[in-house]
Amino acid sequence: MEPENDYHSTVDRIYNDPSFAEGLLLTAYIRLPTHSLNLSDVATDNAVTNSKTDQYHRMATGEWSSLYNPVDQWSNSNSAILYLNNFLNIVDTVSWKWTNSSINMMFARRFKGEAYALRALFEYDLLVTVGGVGSNGELLGIPLFNKIGEIGDFNTPRSTFEESINQIYSDFGKALEFLDMGDYQDITDASQLPPGFDGVNIADYNFVFGKQSAQRISGQIVKALRARVALLAASPAFSDGNLGLWEKAANYAAEALKDINGVSGLDPVGNIFYDAARVDAINITANKDQPEIVWRRAITTSNTRESSNFPPSLYGKGNINPTQNLVDAFPMANGYPITDPKSHYDPANPYMNRDPRLSLYIVFDGSSMKGQIIRTGVGGGINAKDSIQNSTRTGYYLRKLLREDVNMDPVSTTTKKNYEAYMRYTEVFLIYAEAANEAWGPDGVGPNDFSARDVIAAIRKRGGIEQPDTYLAAISNKDDMRKLIRNERRIELCFEGFRFWDLRRWNIDLTEPAKGINIQGDNFTVVNVEPRLYNNDYMHYGPVPQTEIVKFNTLIQNKGWQ
Repeated sequence: MEPENDYHSTVDRIYNDPSFAEGLLLTAYIRLPTHSLNLSDVATDNAVTNSKTDQYHRMATGEWSSLYNPVDQWSNSNSAILYLNNFLNIVDTVSWKWTNSSINMMFARRFKGEAYALRALFEYDLLVTVGGVGSNGELLGIPLFNKIGEIGDFNTPRSTFEESINQIYSDFGKALEFLDMGDYQDITDASQLPPGFDGVNIADYNFVFGKQSAQRISGQIVKALRARVALLAASPAFSDGNLGLWEKAANYAAEALKDINGVSGLDPVGNIFYDAARVDAINITANKDQPEIVWRRAITTSNTRESSNFPPSLYGKGNINPTQNLVDAFPMANGYPITDPKSHYDPANPYMNRDPRLSLYIVFDGSSMKGQIIRTGVGGGINAKDSIQNSTRTGYYLRKLLREDVNMDPVSTTTKKNYEAYMRYTEVFLIYAEAANEAWGPDGVGPNDFSARDVIAAIRKRGGIEQPDTYLAAISNKDDMRKLIRNERRIELCFEGFRFWDLRRWNIDLTEPAKGINIQGDNFTVVNVEPRLYNNDYMHYGPVPQTEIVKFNTLIQNKGWQ
């Protein structure tokens, strides 16, 4: 009565089929959230959306709860962690290359490094969404499912925030033991072999650790991600101003930047990393064709971004509408905030002589896009504010991340190459600037070669701020430098999924309403467009899914969430 073999694969296949075994690792890769295109800016004071069913719109206007949570990573991250635990259990028993013991050893080494690194990243993604003050008054983190080869007891209590951070550091540390060669590049001489690879054939080394593995997680990427984690740990919502934590974040960021020669390595056009020519120059294996990019997804061909965000006259849906709040954050070209008398800001000509990044990232009234003048004021046709369903609600349209060589005309629609970034070097520079200022002040360098002021000076110069930057030069204390660094971070990383999390880790007001501009002739009137219905008493921390709280009696919910 035994059934015939139906030739379905079972778990035993992973020991005999390397591609099947690697599938456990690749399953984790496909679960990586892409922060740069999650559009959570529309849940902040940076933007609104004209889609009333958008999940982030619903969250920002009062629906965020432990039952409705668009930023939830609980199931995704924990599932990936369990896949990685299973992979780590079998990685040393699989014959990755049975005909060559050296290659077999190197594949096992690389895959272990990737698995530990990915596990740390998923632990971080989970921590950033649920880490917070629990109903018991403790600063809590995540359940740690880190027992290799075991499914584990899902009724596992949350560890403390500090224990969770230490687990992430431990996993990154293990990853660097196996990925200590930095990035995936072909070598040409035995002297270029990393320590521990003595006697390895160069061709064999390149087969495993060469450029064809670009965009798999590497030692360089691990160091950059570790700095991101350290910044979270030092931030006001999770720390009491511990200078040691800020120093750790600054030093981790400096280590990640070491290979690109510090401030001098800032990509001179990194703020337009999405430019058509730069994207088209990228190929599969050359991960440094775009020196701004630490890590990215594969190149694809589409017009999704453009279809969603072009103004209606260009056959787009105009979904993401930058706010007046964000526009006001861009200084004048002379570097002064528009609220400073030295800026010479003219309310009657609000877009004149502004920071050049404003016109790179945002379409405002009178901007040219695809050779067409976009009018968002009264009389501007379908592009004018609130004219039709797809019109802007704020008076602004998105330009950043879009390729203007895409054509959305239904009779001649085109697609172009694009990619989604996991991390940019500009983020690492900004991590260093923020942490170094908190640790050592505007001009302190600690054990490194550059200061927070040096980084911000380079970023603002690249952005087009007139030189000398007299506003930056006049900043003399940590508090004023903090304000400028946070503003530069807001500008440089806008629409890449950072603002939502930055407001929370900085522990500052979440309820600033999203504003827009009404334009009629020469009259410019700032108006409230949409409230931000968050509770500052507890919404700096996200909820554990209520379904998990109900299932597992050891889990503690964060304070304020039901």
